[in-house]
Amino acid sequence: MRRLAVFASGSGTNFEAIVTACEQRVLHAEVALLVCDRPGAGVLARAAAHGVETFVFSARDYASKADYEGEIVRRLDTAGVELVCLAGYMRIVGDVLLAAYGGRIINVHPSLLPAFRGAHAIEQALEYGVKVFGVTIHYVDASLDGGRIIAQRAFAYEGDDLAALEALVHATEYPLYIETIAKLLGQ
Repeated sequence: MRRLAVFASGSGTNFEAIVTACEQRVLHAEVALLVCDRPGAGVLARAAAHGVETFVFSARDYASKADYEGEIVRRLDTAGVELVCLAGYMRIVGDVLLAAYGGRIINVHPSLLPAFRGAHAIEQALEYGVKVFGVTIHYVDASLDGGRIIAQRAFAYEGDDLAALEALVHATEYPLYIETIAKLLGQ
């Protein structure tokens, strides 16, 4: 069984999609570890409901980014993780994680990169008035949402309702992320 780690900071809807795909054998893998940088985040309840081991930390409890990333690497290694899937993890991955897992860390982003990088991509695209939105899965490197693109899926939207647009993004990103993970695992 292939072993994944998911990193998340929020409610965990992408985490839920990945772990459910594993449980239903859509992915022939298991989520071996959830890494969360926000104690109390909603994703933790989701992990508990699925029996997924968690590592929860607060960056301010560590002397440096290298220190907490070193602890994350130790936990990933102990869990035998092969692929790291960022799913709403709101930290830029640093040198320690990239040195240990570079080329094995992927991210889902709610825009057609390289357009609209960063945390508020959906809002930025809507404000800009784009008519074709989308989702990108990319490898993680030291830049903000700048790693090599693995997959993209576009869809048209002509409205101005942020909630409706976010629902369309989620409906696009969940299956695309699962398909991309399966492809990367050779399934």
